[in-house]
Amino acid sequence: MNTMVCPKCKKEFEITEAISHKMREDVLAKANIDHKEELAKIKAETEKRLKEESLKGLQRANEEKEKLEEKLLKGEKERKEFEKKVRDEALKKAEDEQRFKLKEKDLHIEELRKVNEDFKRKLEQGSQQRQGEAMELELEESLKLKFPNDEFVPIPKGIEGGDIWQKVIYQGRIVGSILWETKRTKAWQNIWISKLKNDASKIKSSEAIIVSQAVPSEITNFDRKEGVWITKYEHAISVCRYVRYLITNLTVIKSSSSHTREDWGKIRDYFMGDTFKYIMQAHFDGVKTLREILDAEKKSSLLKWKRQEDQIEKLDSNNINFYGDLKGIVGNSLPQIKGIDTTELGLQAENKT
Repeated sequence: MNTMVCPKCKKEFEITEAISHKMREDVLAKANIDHKEELAKIKAETEKRLKEESLKGLQRANEEKEKLEEKLLKGEKERKEFEKKVRDEALKKAEDEQRFKLKEKDLHIEELRKVNEDFKRKLEQGSQQRQGEAMELELEESLKLKFPNDEFVPIPKGIEGGDIWQKVIYQGRIVGSILWETKRTKAWQNIWISKLKNDASKIKSSEAIIVSQAVPSEITNFDRKEGVWITKYEHAISVCRYVRYLITNLTVIKSSSSHTREDWGKIRDYFMGDTFKYIMQAHFDGVKTLREILDAEKKSSLLKWKRQEDQIEKLDSNNINFYGDLKGIVGNSLPQIKGIDTTELGLQAENKT
């Protein structure tokens, strides 16, 4: 006997075979439908879940991709920043090296310039020293030649200034001395006066004279300034004559019993005063004028002699040519004229042929 359980009330009851078969089919059909629906539902849910999971996976992939791209961008940025940093550091290092090299080059150039200036200064100093020594030697030779009776002695040790020490001899004895210093520079320096004056007092020299290429602007030829005579080289011998005259005459006056100390002072004041200086200045100016006139006459005479010599040579040449032409016509029968060189005639004849 077949029974069936009511799905609602859960009671069991008997069924016939036909009903059982029909019900079985219905149940199977419904179960099949339910199964299909369940499968469709499961499929739909599965597809939905797969789709959702796929979307989530795609989203995660996109997120991962974005993160990776961000990392790549960040890495690229860091790489570029690092490259820029390395490049900037290399550029700065290169600039520093270049700046250091330029600075080193500038320092080297400055050192070379200083060495060159120092070398040039030493050359100029050496040249000036040699020129000064030449001037000193020439002055000493001129003084010895003009004043052969005087003594010229070495400058004592410890005296920095002074080049020539001249002992003035009068009537066989030393009556005084002159301390000379030569300067061959482009500019005058007043300090030379005090230095030479101090040196002169150390050796008890009667007078001191500076012979300089450059003199103070207020001095024309010579003058006495602060107890020291100052003159140019061309007037040195004349100034020496003047100073020697002063020394010797003061010696005579001092040794004479007929003159008092007051007379001696007046005479010295006269020699040291402007009146006597103007007399000597006029003497120097006169000598200078005569020398200029003599030089001008020398130049004029040389030009005149040169013109006369050219004229004489021209006349000689004309005479020789004229005599040569006649001899070419007449031959050896032409008398020989004294003063005409036949060798020159032969050379002229060869030149004509």
